[in-house]
Amino acid sequence: MGKLQLFEICLSNSRVIYSPGEPLSGTVSLRLGAALPYRAIRVTCIGSCGVSSKANDTSWTVEEAYFNSTLSLADKGTLSPGEHTFPFQFLLPTTAPTSFEGPFGKIVHQLRAIIDTPRFSKDHKCSRIFYILSPLNLNSLPEIEQPNEATTTKKFSYKLVKSGSVILTASTDLRGYVVGQVVQLRADIDNQSGKDTGPVVASLLQKVSYKAKRWIYDLRTIAEVEGSGVKAWKRAEWREQILVPALPQSVLPGCSLIHIDYYIQVSLKAPEATVNLPLFIGNIAVNCPPLSPGLALSGRPPPLVPTAPPEDLDMASSGSCPMANVSLPTKSHSQQQSARPFSYTPGLSFPETRAETGPEDGSPGPGRPPLCLSTGATVPYFAEGPVVPMPTASDLILPPEYSTWGYPYEAPPSYEQSCSSASSGLSNGN
Repeated sequence: MGKLQLFEICLSNSRVIYSPGEPLSGTVSLRLGAALPYRAIRVTCIGSCGVSSKANDTSWTVEEAYFNSTLSLADKGTLSPGEHTFPFQFLLPTTAPTSFEGPFGKIVHQLRAIIDTPRFSKDHKCSRIFYILSPLNLNSLPEIEQPNEATTTKKFSYKLVKSGSVILTASTDLRGYVVGQVVQLRADIDNQSGKDTGPVVASLLQKVSYKAKRWIYDLRTIAEVEGSGVKAWKRAEWREQILVPALPQSVLPGCSLIHIDYYIQVSLKAPEATVNLPLFIGNIAVNCPPLSPGLALSGRPPPLVPTAPPEDLDMASSGSCPMANVSLPTKSHSQQQSARPFSYTPGLSFPETRAETGPEDGSPGPGRPPLCLSTGATVPYFAEGPVVPMPTASDLILPPEYSTWGYPYEAPPSYEQSCSSASSGLSNGN
C-alpha cells in the first residue's frame, strides 16, 4: 500500500459553504504505513476566477486572483507510522466573490495541501473545494420595489396595400425576486389592424457574460409560457405567473470577468415585437409590497362584452372602429413540478424535495437555510429569508386539487330529459 495510505483535508463541522469574512478551519489528516521524511507540510487557501473562449476548457485565457494564503503546518522532520492530524484556520477576505461555475469560466475557492519530500522523492498533494456565498440583499438595490414596465409599437403591412400597428406593453410587479417567489406578469396587446397576431410568448432569460479576449455571452431560457394571439381590432390583456427556480444571484461582487443578468422577454411572433424587462435575482427578498396592486393575479378579469366585427375593416384605420377588450388564455407553460431534485456537489444528496424543512409551515430547519441548486451552470448556494414557493393560479404551473372541489358527482340532466320530466309533471297535474 505504500508509505502514505491517507492524505485528505477535512473542514470543521463538514461545512462546504461560507460567507466572506468568516473563519475557515479544518484539519489535514495523514495515515502512514511507514516512516515518511519531509521538508515541510503546508496548506494553502486559494480563490480565483478563470475564463476561456472555448466551452468546458480549463486552459484559461484570462485569470483573476482574489486571495492566496499559505500556512506551514510542520517543518523538516520525519513522520512516524500511524495517523497524524494538523489543524489550520484561515480568515476569508470580505471581498471574496460568490462561487460560480459555467461553461466558459468559473469562480473557484479551494484548499491545497502538500507534503514537500526530500530531493528525488515525489511530493504528495491533495485539495478540497469549498463554496462562498456573498448574499445579495435586494433591498439595497435602488427602486427595486417599483413596478417594471416597457412598451413597444410595431407598424407593419399586410394584404399588400393595408397597414396597421400593434402596441405591446409588458410589466411585472417587482424588479427583484428570490428563489421560490412568483413573478406576476401582465401583457397588454392593442391590435390596431385587420389581421390577427401570432401567439404571445414570455420567457425568463439568463444571460452570463464572460470577459475573455472578447466578451462571450451564454444565453439560456429558464422558463417559457405562451398565450394565444389577438384577433383583429381587439385589445387584449394577458396575465401569467412564472415561478423563479433555483438560480445564481444576479450580482457577483468582486469579480470583473463574469456578469449575470436576468430578463423577462415578452414577444409577439407575428408581427415581430419584443420588450425586455430586466430583473434581479437575489438571496434576501424585497421587504416592501408591490406598489401596483392591480398587477396581482388574485382578482378575476373583468366580464367580457361580446362585440360584432365592423362592417368594413378599413373603417378602423380612420379611428371609427370600436376596440374590444378581451382576456387571452394560456396555451402552454414550460414549468412543471419536479419530483426530485438533483445533486451537483459530491457528498451532497437530497432524499426529498423538502428534506431540509423544519416546521409544518415549510420554514428552514434550525441553524441552516434551504439549500438550492441552480438551473443551468452554477454551484449550490443558500437562499436567505422566506423562500417557500407561493401558490399559483395557473393550473399549468401547479395543477389544482380536483378532489376538494364542490362540483356535483352526477352530470346535470340533458335538455331532452328536462323537457320529458316537465311534460310528465304537467300531465300529472292535469
